Amino acid sequence: MPGRSRYEIHVGGVPVGRTVYLDRGGQRVFHHTRIEDAFGGRGLAGRLVQGALEDTRASGMRIVPVCPCVGKYLEKHGGTYGDITDPVTPEVLDWLDRRLA
Repeated sequence: MPGRSRYEIHVGGVPVGRTVYLDRGGQRVFHHTRIEDAFGGRGLAGRLVQGALEDTRASGMRIVPVCPCVGKYLEKHGGTYGDITDPVTPEVLDWLDRRLA
């Protein structure tokens, strides 16, 4: 799909998880995160999301946490990314639905 991007986490050189986003202007809209079941419970999702959010900050983009995993990470880590986080709005959700259709 054009414009679709992801961050991946690897174990032993094998991709075992990803967080997927679409860029919307200056916003990086995170909409899906998945860690393979066999690799759950190892803290990989947190490491993956942290790396994605740090890269987003470095790129000058803003975070929109549509993905529940990204949203929970942001809640857990307080204001670490509050300065670059935008709310999930109906407009963002409509835009995302059209892009993923």
